[in-house]
Amino acid sequence: MKALVIYTSQTGFTKRYAQWIAERTSGDIFDLKEVQKKDRAFFEGYDSIVYAGWCMAGKVVKVDWFLDRAATLKDKRLAVVAVGGSPSDNPDVDATLRDMLSDEQKQYVRGFYCQGGINYEKMKLPSRLAMKAFVKVLKNSKDEKQREVGNLIDHSYDISDVKYTDPIVSYLEGKE
Repeated sequence: MKALVIYTSQTGFTKRYAQWIAERTSGDIFDLKEVQKKDRAFFEGYDSIVYAGWCMAGKVVKVDWFLDRAATLKDKRLAVVAVGGSPSDNPDVDATLRDMLSDEQKQYVRGFYCQGGINYEKMKLPSRLAMKAFVKVLKNSKDEKQREVGNLIDHSYDISDVKYTDPIVSYLEGKE
């Protein structure tokens, strides 16, 4: 099996997961910017292709780029990995995974979620400002659970772990 891992990362969590997946599959790894202009022939030498992107407002950044190409790569094992700051058991994660792919795309692309974290120091200013505004709304909520989430995400933290790549690697290797 020859794997290709493509990623885009703002603060490093998605890049870390992409590296772990590439290492565990002995795959090639590229930043999205390196492959955006490649033609279909570039992808031909791979049995499986993974796109890993970070989550913002329940969406995976630049996933449409990958999904546009995925329709012509149905003969390969295709996966989208969403990396976010929410713990895996957050109901919003299920919604992100459910809405990430159309019913047709779910026939040939598998979606996964890996919990990463938040690193305010590495965030670009617009993202940092949006997150801080979101934190303020959560902390002022009447709902206790939302206030707890606001307290969790008001500072940088890391909840990433290589174990979250296990189901991805199993899928890519055809064991699932």
